[in-house]
Amino acid sequence: MIKSLSIVTVWTTDQERDKKFFVETLGFTERMDLHMGDMRWITVSPPGQPEVQLTLMRPDGPGLDPESQKAVETLVHKGALGAGVFATDDCRATYAELKAKGVEFVQEPQERPYGIEALFRDPSGNWYSLTQQWQQEGLDMSKPWSGCVEEGEDGAAG
Repeated sequence: MIKSLSIVTVWTTDQERDKKFFVETLGFTERMDLHMGDMRWITVSPPGQPEVQLTLMRPDGPGLDPESQKAVETLVHKGALGAGVFATDDCRATYAELKAKGVEFVQEPQERPYGIEALFRDPSGNWYSLTQQWQQEGLDMSKPWSGCVEEGEDGAAG
């Protein structure tokens, strides 16, 4: 029986740079940084949530053939991969704090049916939702769904 989610893969094109982004800029905790032959295993966790780890994985490691590696790198660089949703108690304040630290936002805080959401990218190009959920139960359908992710000409988030 599955009891929880523990590790999620985030594709990275530069593990050291992205580890620094998560730990120094976002305030995550480094959990592991191991060299296993040619592979480096780096995991980080959101503050106060050690049971959930993001593994910062290069696509040229084991498990992907060269064609798939190239496809993953292309999608990451293009900004086509959304890697997750991070919860916050105050989206606008967290947005201002992270923007001041140089985090690239692709959407300023917007009111949505589920809460207030901003979208940002990591240095590799993966995008994340920063969401403050509404306190009431359910969705506030008076708020717009449209424009949740701005799309470029290629259809990628951005």
